[in-house]
Amino acid sequence: MVSLKWLGHAAWLIKFREATVLIDPYLTGNPSAAVKQEDLKGIDFILVTHMHSDHVGDAFTIAKREKQAKIIGMFEIYGMGKKEGVDSDQMSGMNKGNMVDFGRIKVALTHADHSGEECGIIVSADGKTIYHAGDTALFRDMKTIHELYHPDVALLPIGGYFTMGPVEAAKAVEWIKPKIAVPMHFNTFPPIKQDPNKFKELAGKFAEVKVLEPGQEFTI
Repeated sequence: MVSLKWLGHAAWLIKFREATVLIDPYLTGNPSAAVKQEDLKGIDFILVTHMHSDHVGDAFTIAKREKQAKIIGMFEIYGMGKKEGVDSDQMSGMNKGNMVDFGRIKVALTHADHSGEECGIIVSADGKTIYHAGDTALFRDMKTIHELYHPDVALLPIGGYFTMGPVEAAKAVEWIKPKIAVPMHFNTFPPIKQDPNKFKELAGKFAEVKVLEPGQEFTI
């Protein structure tokens, strides 16, 4: 059994049988954050989709405290992490390409359509695969994400303005074909105010849609 807890914005805490994974841990300064960064313990992997402050967030602070944690993201994260004082052996700067085996989890970085050096993330363990889209517009290669990885869960931004809105995110669900789709990256700030039930109505034709409040979790 795998549990997924939405921490607010694009931040997620995912617990596999042998690994606890934190994604895009923007907590400090996040008005929707469900936890404080100092309350997160026993983190094994910190996955970062891109270096915008509302995604990298507290990644380096947590890594410096949680010495067993490994940060995984685009190659640029290695240089930034070194500047922030993170141990070199705690960082794996990679690029978009294939699925990489990190022992307890497997990770692939996927295309994302956004500003900066961005990516989506596929993380797989215990026979389950999760796709975190990061910040992205709709793009046709989402069909390839389905073909290659067959994600059980898709975590998708719906806030608009900087990313997909509900209409585009629903089309993404149609293309990705996950069993479960969950909206994120909305209502944190006024420009990304959205009604997640609009997404649920549109995307519910293609997958089970779970609309969460920050701090809520579900299992697969």
